[in-house]
Amino acid sequence: MEDTLKLLMIIVESHCREQLEVLLQHKGITGYTEIPGTHGIGSTGVRMGSSAHPETSSIFFTVVEDDQAAGLKETICSFCDASDNKMRMIQWGVEEVA
Repeated sequence: MEDTLKLLMIIVESHCREQLEVLLQHKGITGYTEIPGTHGIGSTGVRMGSSAHPETSSIFFTVVEDDQAAGLKETICSFCDASDNKMRMIQWGVEEVA
């Protein structure tokens, strides 16, 4: 059976981005792309980088094997439960990486 790949998008409060980098390294995920200082509104509040709403988010993208995605989700959930931080992880199936 062929290994399946997942594209993960992880949205994290910007002040937690270094903690996420440590979690990724701990899980053996060494390749990712970060988009820092993103703005948006969602279930965790307003992140606009403005004087009224100064916080921002960072978005990380990485492609991992299916079992790595499951392990990372567990690690992120445990971290968030223990530290009262918010992270969201969305995953998509990957057909090909060229």
